[in-house]
Amino acid sequence: MNTHPIPPSPAQDALALVGRILIAVLFIPAGFGKLTGFAGTVGYIGSAGLPLPQVGAALAIVVELGLGLALLVGFKTRLAALVLAVFTLAASFFFHNYWAVPADKAMVQQLMFMKNVAIAGGLLAFVAFGAGRFSVDRR
Repeated sequence: MNTHPIPPSPAQDALALVGRILIAVLFIPAGFGKLTGFAGTVGYIGSAGLPLPQVGAALAIVVELGLGLALLVGFKTRLAALVLAVFTLAASFFFHNYWAVPADKAMVQQLMFMKNVAIAGGLLAFVAFGAGRFSVDRR
């Protein structure tokens, strides 16, 4: 029985890089938008009935912008991807709760919820397999 893992191919490493870039493109601009529009972000979080909206907005900025950048460059990728996955799923329940909105809004919210579930799935693949060779983690 071979106990040595098969090293990833150059194509797999390139695809891991492209995957990290594509997912990071979602989080980095969102975090930057929250930073530059902090008051609006606080208001939106407060409108969802969550406590301490200023703290929530700051946390969202750190997670989306900070960990989005970490994912992009492949720094502490497994941890960054895990936190981003948990954050994305948690945000889905509070901000895309399609089961609690009027029927005319449910379809869009369900689509957004399921999109976030899929993003979390992609992030969990990085938790499982790492960033690939083209990353800070591999340097």
